[in-house]
Amino acid sequence: MSLRHALLALLSAGPATGYDAAKRFNGSVGHVWSAPDSQIYPELKRMHGDGLVQSSTVRWGPRSTKTQYTITDAGLEELIDWAGRALPYSPPRDTHYLQSAYLEWTDVAGARRFFTDHLGHHTEQRQLLFAVHAGIVARTDPTIMRRLSRFPDSDHERIVAFKAHTYAGMLARSEAEIAWACEGLAMLDNLAAEGRTDGGSGRGNDSIP
Repeated sequence: MSLRHALLALLSAGPATGYDAAKRFNGSVGHVWSAPDSQIYPELKRMHGDGLVQSSTVRWGPRSTKTQYTITDAGLEELIDWAGRALPYSPPRDTHYLQSAYLEWTDVAGARRFFTDHLGHHTEQRQLLFAVHAGIVARTDPTIMRRLSRFPDSDHERIVAFKAHTYAGMLARSEAEIAWACEGLAMLDNLAAEGRTDGGSGRGNDSIP
């Protein structure tokens, strides 16, 4: 998936200014494809140049205007083609699992901090994803409500089903990461009990309290 396809997916729910697109991005496709505002605005302009979106000027406040983007037929065709395309899987590049594999090079406090931070991050993610998933299922989430309003009732069930299934998968990932972090903390306790708590590849400068 590319930023271009993420923005096409976003605009398939209705027109948006660059500001609105960036704001909505973080609350919807941003959960599966992260991108800063500094990438979103230039990409919208490139998409306009490629005919995937069209632009119009809309009122913004009492004295200013903004550019609003609407997906074109060509943009919809690109989105439909991408959605049905067999996409290659990217080679793994996981910074935290790489770090985890070499925690023997830090002390016990550093190893414990690593697993504690991992636990905290994914606990927050689980809470966020749970709330979004619940809103999708109940059809009260602002993003899903906006999308459903653009399509006939006959399409609503399948739209909700795919979105809910995606977030259920991300929730399962968060649960697995939480369990893995807890197992890591338990492993440190076991190493302490066995007297194997030296850090820094044998420097022996700390022990688990």
